[in-house]
Amino acid sequence: MSKLDRYDLRILAELQRDATLANQQLAERIGLSPSPCSRRVHQLEDEGYILRQVALLDRKKLGLSLTVYVLVGMDRHTPERFAHFEEQIRQCPPVLECSLVTGMEADYQLKVVVPDMEHYQQFLLGTLTRIEGVSSVRSSFVLNQVVSSTELPLEHLR
Repeated sequence: MSKLDRYDLRILAELQRDATLANQQLAERIGLSPSPCSRRVHQLEDEGYILRQVALLDRKKLGLSLTVYVLVGMDRHTPERFAHFEEQIRQCPPVLECSLVTGMEADYQLKVVVPDMEHYQQFLLGTLTRIEGVSSVRSSFVLNQVVSSTELPLEHLR
């Protein structure tokens, strides 16, 4: 598939909204019959446009009410130091996102979700600051999440 057509884009948009749609429902929504729709979905998966399908859980119902954005500075900027940090941070369940960033007084930005301040303190002091090379940590606490989406914008592909 060299270029995504309007059916492919509609499939991607619909599946981003609700990946539990049965093929028949998806086909009806995008205006194709079920067989070609199914083939297109499989082709999108095979070509890596669809990485996986997941269930989105309600954080608050699960008691995960505190979201923290954390800026982490490293003591040395070496490939080995960064690789070690990244290996360690991948093993931390509270860390939902970890990005190597530029343009700030930090090297990494983390998105951390925990039940409360006590759990965050345990993560901060018991895990994050104990990773070799971490030299600074700055935390920002989310008061209200205004936008939360997992849907990628597709308009630029039309």
